[in-house]
Amino acid sequence: MAVDVFNLKRGEQPLLISIPHMGTRIPAEIADRLTPAASLLADTDWHLAQLYDFGASMGATILHANYSRYVIDLNRPPGGESLYPGQTTTSLCPTETFPGEPIYQEGQAPAKEEIAARLATYWRPYHDQLQAELARLRALHGAVLLWEAHSIASRLPRLFDGKLPDFNLGTNEGRSCSVAVQEAIERTAPAACGKRYTSVVNGRFKGGYITRHYGQPQDNVHAVQLEMCQSTYMDETPPFGYRPDLAQEAAPVIRTIMDAALQAVQRR
Repeated sequence: MAVDVFNLKRGEQPLLISIPHMGTRIPAEIADRLTPAASLLADTDWHLAQLYDFGASMGATILHANYSRYVIDLNRPPGGESLYPGQTTTSLCPTETFPGEPIYQEGQAPAKEEIAARLATYWRPYHDQLQAELARLRALHGAVLLWEAHSIASRLPRLFDGKLPDFNLGTNEGRSCSVAVQEAIERTAPAACGKRYTSVVNGRFKGGYITRHYGQPQDNVHAVQLEMCQSTYMDETPPFGYRPDLAQEAAPVIRTIMDAALQAVQRR
C-alpha cells in the first residue's frame, strides 16, 4: 500500500526548499510503542511550511515530509553513519530524544529488519522525489539552489553548549555550494540579521546528509542548510504554538539570505 510520505508543490524557478523534519504523522504500530516523552514530538521542526510560505511567491518548489523523524530521519545517511563523529547526535531511526529521553518503551526499539522496511517505505520515496525535482530544475535552468530548512530548540545542553545563534547556516565547510554562494550568505546573513538576530556559517551545524549528499557544485547543484532557533518564530514549549508576531520578523531575514544565494547561483 502506498504511503503519503511527502507533500510537493512545484515551482519553476531554480530553487528547491526541502523540509524533511516537519512531519508529525506516526503509524499506529509505532505510536503504540512510544514513551510519553516521545509522544510530544518535541524534536519536530514545527510550522516551517507556514514560515516558508513566501517560497511560493519566489517560484520555489517546496518538498516537505509528512512523517515524524521518529519514524525515520530523512536527513541521515541510509547506512546510519554519524555525520558528526565524536559528537552526540541522533540516528537514522532515533531511540532517544534530543534531551536524551528514550523514544521507545522497554524492548520496543526497531530491529534491523524494521529499519530496512522504514528505509524503503519512508526514506527512499522522499529522496527519490528530491532527486527528481533537482534534476527537473537543473534541466530547466542549468543550475539549482537546494535550501534545506530546519529548526531546533535554542537550548539543548545535551547537544551543544549555551544558546545557539539564531540563524545557523551550513554548507559542509563550503563543499556543498560554489564559492560565490558561500560568499553571498556570509556577506548577507549578518546584515539581514542586524541587531535583532545572531548568525553563524558552518558553526555547530554544517549541513546534514541532504546538504552533503546532494550539494554538488561541480554539477551545478548548490546546497545550503539553515538551522534556525525556534525561539525566532514559535513557542519552544508545548503545545509549540506558531507566533505570527515573531515569524513576520524572521521570515524576511530568511528570504533575504536565500535570495542572495539564489542570485549567486543564477550568476554562475
